[in-house]
This record gives sequence, C-alpha cells and structure tokens, in this order.
Amino acid sequence: MSQIALPLDWPEGSEERDFIVTPANEAVVRHFRHWSLWPVMATILTGPRKSGRSLLGRIVALRTGGELIDPGEDADEEAVFHAWNRAQGIRRPLIIVVDAPPPAWDIALPDLKSRMLATPVIAMPEPDEELTGALIEKLCHVRGLPASPELIRYLVPRIERSFMGIHRTVDALDELALQRRQALTVPLARRALMTMGVIDESHDAG
Repeated sequence: MSQIALPLDWPEGSEERDFIVTPANEAVVRHFRHWSLWPVMATILTGPRKSGRSLLGRIVALRTGGELIDPGEDADEEAVFHAWNRAQGIRRPLIIVVDAPPPAWDIALPDLKSRMLATPVIAMPEPDEELTGALIEKLCHVRGLPASPELIRYLVPRIERSFMGIHRTVDALDELALQRRQALTVPLARRALMTMGVIDESHDAG
C-alpha cells in the first residue's frame, strides 16, 4: 500500500498519510494525478460513503489550487455553475463529490445540468482485500487498538467487503474489547463477528 502523491515531487501533507492507495483505487488516483490533461477541468467524484472520496477531493484541491464542492447535492446550484465556469477559465480542477451523478442527482438549473452532463464521472470502488486489511489496521490504530497481522488475516475474508462493513466491524471490535477490557485477539474478533451475525460457530473454521 502507499500514500497518494499529487504530483510525486510535492511534499506530503498530513491528510495524505490517511489516504491509502491499492489496486482497488489506483485508477481513481491516476485520474487525479493527470488533472492537467483533462479536456473538461472538472470531475464528479462519487462512490460509497466512508470510501475516502471527501479526503481525496480535499487533497486534490489543496495540491492543485483547485476547488472542492462537497456534498454537491446540497450546494447552491448557481454557485456550482459559477465554480464550473471559473475552473475552465483558470484551468484548475473543480471536484464535486456526490452520492450519485445526474440523473440521480436532480439538478433544476438547466445551464448547470448541461455542464454536469458534460463533466466526467469517476467512482471510488469498494475495497479490495489489501485495502480492507489496511483500513482495519488504520481504524483500529486510531482507536488505540493494536491489530496484529494474525487478526487482520482472520477478519479480511470473513467480513462484508465494503467501507461500511469495515467500519461496522471495527465498531463491534471496539465495543467488545471495551466491555471485556481485553486487547484485540482472534477469539475476541470471532465473538464480535458472531454477535454481528456475520458468522456462526458451526461455519467458522477459526
């Protein structure tokens, strides 16, 4: 795994250390690395909640001198329209984070709608195995819960392969570790997954 660099010779900011790049999201990162080549100086960034889309948008805006609108659905449509035009004029990227692009994102202003339909859409995918393990480790570390490689290896193939699933798993681990006043172990993780209904005793090989 690695951290994003936009471009590679720029110094890394504190937030960049929190964005983990694996094969699952490297195409998204590559798109933003090459922002200067975009024919339309804007991108609609979508994907699952908790996927790091807002963090990536902040990094890109900071490192390129561009602008971030997040969430786009709640922003004033006139303001988004002017931001889009401004981005084309100054040739700096506009990143608009939304849950879903048009037509699911219902836009009333005709001029904005036409511009959004002309704007590339890129989606953060669900995590791969590598990113799942890295995020479990990171989220546990943030909570002061050291997660051993053995624990990560146990969890990754058993939990829901989604960002929300990862967060729910770490929440359950944290709650059970606090209740039992224990460190994270494989037996504790097994109990947490059983409590969540992710596994049952008869089907878990341990």
